[in-house]
Amino acid sequence: MKGDHFLVAFVFLALAASFAFASDPSPLQDFCVAINDTKDGVFVNGKFCKDPKLATANDFFLSGLDIARNTSNPLGSVVTPANVAQIPGLNTLGISLARVDYAPYGGLNPPHTHPRATEILAVLEGTLYVGFVTSNPDNRLITKVLNPGDVFVFPVGLVHFQFNVGKTEAVAIAALSSQNPGVITIANAVFGSTPPIRSDVLAKAFQVDKNIVDHLQKQFCLITMKGAHFLVAFVFLALAASFAFASDPSPLQDFCVAINDTKDGVFVNGKLCKDPKLATAKDFFLSGLDIARNTSNPLGSVVTPANVAQIPGLNTLGISLARVDFAPYGGLNPPHTHPRATEILTVLEGTLYVGFVTSNPDNRLITKVLNPGDVFVFPVGLVHFQFNVGKTEAVAIAALSSQNPGVITIANAVFGSTPPIRSDVLAKAFQVDKNIVDHLQKQFCET
Repeated sequence: MKGDHFLVAFVFLALAASFAFASDPSPLQDFCVAINDTKDGVFVNGKFCKDPKLATANDFFLSGLDIARNTSNPLGSVVTPANVAQIPGLNTLGISLARVDYAPYGGLNPPHTHPRATEILAVLEGTLYVGFVTSNPDNRLITKVLNPGDVFVFPVGLVHFQFNVGKTEAVAIAALSSQNPGVITIANAVFGSTPPIRSDVLAKAFQVDKNIVDHLQKQFCLITMKGAHFLVAFVFLALAASFAFASDPSPLQDFCVAINDTKDGVFVNGKLCKDPKLATAKDFFLSGLDIARNTSNPLGSVVTPANVAQIPGLNTLGISLARVDFAPYGGLNPPHTHPRATEILTVLEGTLYVGFVTSNPDNRLITKVLNPGDVFVFPVGLVHFQFNVGKTEAVAIAALSSQNPGVITIANAVFGSTPPIRSDVLAKAFQVDKNIVDHLQKQFCET
């Protein structure tokens, strides 16, 4: 019997390894467009790999993270990264650091997301008011005032910020669960993309006059920068497979707080698991995705999900669907992100203007007008939208690479959190008068 148990265990481990080998690695840049001609460069986990025999201690070394930075800028903060761009030895290792300096009272690391990393932050000096906002529909603000020695976690993909509420300078060290976590500063991505998102899209998304949108877009006009290109080595593919086997699974909810008492419930890939012997066809079935929805709401759109909440059999399978209905000219699925999924969307009826914005510093807007039969991809964690520019209703089907991808509607998360983010934080982040912030927060407060 012992031999049989050992054989079963061995077979299971072999199968696990084969599945890890077959799976795609997590992205380490916003996207990786496949090309046939390698002379133009191919991204595979971000960098071309050096012969390990030639590696030296300098490949794993960086100095200067103890040096205070000059915070005399509009936001009063400076982030000094220590990621794969500064430390080439970090490539494939899935972790990085950053030092953040904050000016006395008012230094702000503005609301932003990391599309590829959870952040854990430790305060070295000063006093920080920090927080993050959970996904739709709750948009719950979770905040804390931190002092030296305090540590706080910002889950992957969620909007978060840090604000110096002390009279002295503040310093923090942040660790991030990616060699290249990416940064999407909300104000820059939404109002400073290149080219800009259409003002009628943003005016409807934020429920304000277009003049306010024009003002905001002027505040965040950015100069685009060309990204560097890197070649890849074949040997890295084998390394990627071995790292996939060792890595933790991707989260399927915003966070999963560990508890010792199982009577209160334990999340495993999002749900408690049913005895597989009791599963039926109904566990894998959902009807009604062909039914048109009523789009008579302020945004003129309705999303009908088909994820693990509607189809329990999706649990652990890493995929879901949604139907999106858009009202005639003007129906909008407003700027939002999916913290845990890439989305691939196909248009069934109508004409949609769609787009997504790349991470800082480029904040480049990539857009397309889609007609029936067209397909478009929105990379995981990036701000994106769909807008009906046709005279008739539009319908699309979206597939997402998670059983529970999460949705963070930017306007709701930033201006409609519960409790609200402090108006002085948002006024400084968006470089506007506090009266405008108060107006925006009134538009998105819960009734």
